[in-house]
Amino acid sequence: MISVRLLFQQGSQVLRNLVSSLTTLLLFFALGSLPAWAGDGLGQQGGHSFVAEAVRGVAPAVVRIDTERTVPRQQFDPTLIDPLLRDLLGEPGLGPEHERGQGSGVVIDDQGLVLTNAHVVERVDAVSVTLADGDQRDGVVVGSDPVTDLALVRLDGANRPKPAPLGDSEALEVGDWAIALGTPYGLERTVTLGIVSSLHRNISSLGFSDKRLDLIQTDAAINPGNSGGPLVNGRGEVIGINTLVRSGPGAGLGFAIPINLARHVSEQLLASGEVVHPYLGVQLVPLTARIAREHNRDPNALVELPELSGALVQSVLPDSPAQEGGLRRGDLVVAVGETPIPDPQALLHQVDQAEIGAPLSLQINRNGQAMHLTVKPSALPGLG
Repeated sequence: MISVRLLFQQGSQVLRNLVSSLTTLLLFFALGSLPAWAGDGLGQQGGHSFVAEAVRGVAPAVVRIDTERTVPRQQFDPTLIDPLLRDLLGEPGLGPEHERGQGSGVVIDDQGLVLTNAHVVERVDAVSVTLADGDQRDGVVVGSDPVTDLALVRLDGANRPKPAPLGDSEALEVGDWAIALGTPYGLERTVTLGIVSSLHRNISSLGFSDKRLDLIQTDAAINPGNSGGPLVNGRGEVIGINTLVRSGPGAGLGFAIPINLARHVSEQLLASGEVVHPYLGVQLVPLTARIAREHNRDPNALVELPELSGALVQSVLPDSPAQEGGLRRGDLVVAVGETPIPDPQALLHQVDQAEIGAPLSLQINRNGQAMHLTVKPSALPGLG
């Protein structure tokens, strides 16, 4: 009996030691004290988190952009002002008013080019850039593209800050780390941490019909003043340019322009000061076989839709390339060349890749019949 009891006690002690060791190991991992080889950007080096390491290489390139624009003063009848207020405040001014704005930007090359949002520097009269070390410089807008909401600003003066390293936004996966830098609400050198929540988020689903963008969605806090600042991965590489945050229901969702697109647009802005976007001149809605079947079951339906997936032409603009190419309302675009078109976004992507004036072969379905049309995209008008 005694031997059995001792054996049981010894076995219990071994079990307790094993549980204690496992608990210590779990705490070791939970506290983040992982070795550097444990994962990309997950470890701590020199007592600092991977976020501090990533920010250290990018922060010197992040700048604050202050702008000033002249806006017409609201005209009103001075006889409507109460005489007492006129005595207290004086006669109302008749000159224009000066409106100030603020945003962020990031230096992307050693020539002092700053990448930011177009809406930050839209129709401005003066641009002032504050560097990370507090030095203030004048800036000149090289060019802007309202369709992608991107702009380039050139810094004046020598001793330009070291540019931020640029990453590859096509290599991103949902769940990757996302670090937002900028000047939210005028608070300089602010850093927030989150993850990549989604990729290829169509900006039209957010209510912007005049833009052409597939955005990176993140839960890293992006607030007014963050616009134009960089979104950085765990290795300290810029993967996007912060552009907007959703307000109201779903507030807290931030969105950034992929850096691969930003790099392409900045090259065009530097070369010519503008970006030319091909367009067809059609308004599109998505169509799937299921939507078409439900529509066709409706006894009040005016037309019968093909039970296919594609981009359905809702309207054609007058004197547009689409009209000249023979597209009509109700046509379903199912392919461009040999590339299938499952939705309008796929068609817009193909048009964006096309050359101005070059023939674009479309496979369409019209009234149940397969057809081929050739359309020549022209430059998107109305951006001047």
